[in-house]
Amino acid sequence: MIGTGYVGLVSGACLADLGHHVTCIDRDQGRIARLIRGEVPIFEPGLQSMLARNRDLGRLGFAVDLPSALQGAEVVIIAVGTPSDGVAGAADLSHVLTAAAEVARALTGPAVVVTKSTVPVGTNRRIAAEMRAANPAIAVDVVSNPEFLREGAAIADFMQPDRVIIGAETDRARTVMADLYRPLSGQGVPILFTGLESAELTKYAANAFLATKITFINEIAALCERTGADVTVVARGMGLDPRIGASYLQAGPGFGGSCFPKDNSALLRMAAEHGVHLQVVQSVIAANEDIKRRMVEKIVTTAGGSLAGKTVAVFGVTFKPDTDDMRGAPALTILPALLAAGARVRATDPQGRSEAMALLPGVDWHDDPYQAALAADLVVVLTEWDLFRHLDLRRLAQGMASPAIADLRNLYHPEDLRQAGFARIAGVGRSDEAR
Repeated sequence: MIGTGYVGLVSGACLADLGHHVTCIDRDQGRIARLIRGEVPIFEPGLQSMLARNRDLGRLGFAVDLPSALQGAEVVIIAVGTPSDGVAGAADLSHVLTAAAEVARALTGPAVVVTKSTVPVGTNRRIAAEMRAANPAIAVDVVSNPEFLREGAAIADFMQPDRVIIGAETDRARTVMADLYRPLSGQGVPILFTGLESAELTKYAANAFLATKITFINEIAALCERTGADVTVVARGMGLDPRIGASYLQAGPGFGGSCFPKDNSALLRMAAEHGVHLQVVQSVIAANEDIKRRMVEKIVTTAGGSLAGKTVAVFGVTFKPDTDDMRGAPALTILPALLAAGARVRATDPQGRSEAMALLPGVDWHDDPYQAALAADLVVVLTEWDLFRHLDLRRLAQGMASPAIADLRNLYHPEDLRQAGFARIAGVGRSDEAR
C-alpha cells in the first residue's frame, strides 16, 4: 500500500483484516515511525484497534524503503493524494505518477498495480505508459479500483460496501482482484468489473451526484423558510421514495470534506477538456458557496442584526462528525466571516481543534461546550457531533448572556429550545422559529 494517508491507512488495515499480508509504505519517516509505535495520525473510529490487532497478528507492517517492501508483492496499491492543483480545479497527479514510476523501477517480478487514488479519466492508461517508460522490462497490469469511504464510517464502508468497482482489462488482473476481494464477494458484496475509463468516471460521477443531493435539499430548505414548510418533513417525504432515498438529504451549511469540493471541480475541468459542459455540476459548486454565505447572514440575523462586540460560541468545526478532517469544512468560510463582522468567536470540537487552530487564527478554543457558551450572546451549531445532541439545553441557555442559537444542523427541536429558555432560534429550512 503506497501512501498512509486516510485512504491508504484505512484500506491497508482492512485488507489485512481480511487476511492478506499488507505493508503500508510512506516516504514520511516520522509518520511511519509513529505507526510502528502504534500511534495513529488520523482519527477514524475503530482504526487504532484494527491496526493494532493486525500488527500483532503479523499481517500488517509499515516501511519507508520501497524496494524492500515490494519484494514478492503480488499487488501494489497506490493510494496517494490528488489535491486540486489550483488551476481551474484540475487534479494534481504528480504524487500518483511519481509513485508509479518509483514502483516500476523497484519491481523485480510481475505484479498488478492498483490505483485507489481518485484520478481523472485516462490516468490509469497514463500510469501504465509511465511505468513502461521507467522500466520496459516489467510485467504489470494496471487496475483502477476507486474507493468509496466516508470519513467517520470508513471501516464499515470498506468491510461492508455497497459495491466494489474494478477497472481491469486482462484476465490476470481480473483474477488477482477477484482473489483480493473474495472475502467480501463471498459475503454477497457485488463486484463490478469494468474498463479503466468507466471505473475512473464512476467515482467522480458518484461524488457529484451526492453533492447534488446535498445542494438540492439546502436550496429547498431556503424555500421552506419562506413558505412555512419544514425541510426535515419534506426530506423525509422525498426519501421514502425508493427512487430518491433518504441519504444525503439533511439540510445544513453546505458540503465540505476532502472529496466533494475537489472532485466536483476536477470533474468540471475534465469535462471541459473533452468539450462537454456539465451545467448541473457547475451550478452545484456555485450554489454550495452561496449556501455558506446564506448561513453567515442567518447567524447575523439571529444575533439581532449585528455581530460587532458580541461573543459567539461555535459547536463543531470539522466538515462532519467522527473525523478530525478540516478540508473543505464550512467553518473555514463561516468563522472568518464572523470574525470580520466584529464577533469574538469561541469554538469547541471533540477532534478538530489541533488542525483547526492553525487554519482559524483569532478563534478561542474550549474543550467543554458549556464553557464555550458561558456568557456568550449566540451559539452556532456547525457540526452534528453526538456530544452536542445530548447537551442540557436549559443549562446551556442559563449560562449565556443572551440565549440565542443558530442550529445549522437541525440538531434540536425548536420547541425544546424555547422551553429551555432560548429567546431567538434559527434552524435550516424551518419556519417555526422564535425571532
